[in-house]
Amino acid sequence: MLLHVGDREEARHRFAALWAETADSADALHRCTLAHYMADAQDDPEDELAWDLRALALAEGDGWDGRARGEALALRVLKPSLHLSLAADYLKLRRPEAARDHLDRARATTGALADDGYGHGVRAEIARLGRALGPG
Repeated sequence: MLLHVGDREEARHRFAALWAETADSADALHRCTLAHYMADAQDDPEDELAWDLRALALAEGDGWDGRARGEALALRVLKPSLHLSLAADYLKLRRPEAARDHLDRARATTGALADDGYGHGVRAEIARLGRALGPG
């Protein structure tokens, strides 16, 4: 809630506390989601990129043993959004080739998205960012 009302600093502090608290106990889905939100709370684009890369690593299995099928499915559904965030990060950092690479990855993983508000929203943002990047 703090992030959505604009208190990025307090959101960062609370996310950092949760990150530390869950280091040894949380599942990959929770850690991935937390890292994804932590990225959004960053003021420095390099820090945002680092947190988004951390989130993607968790979604792709780093530090996760694959125990829960439901968790694996949820992480799969997050991948288009994670790649989209990375594409936006790289665009902010003026690295258009890396941005295009992650935008292509976002597009390639949209099959995991449902035909619902979340899925439509992610697809719309992929299209918007594609227009912003222009032709390669």
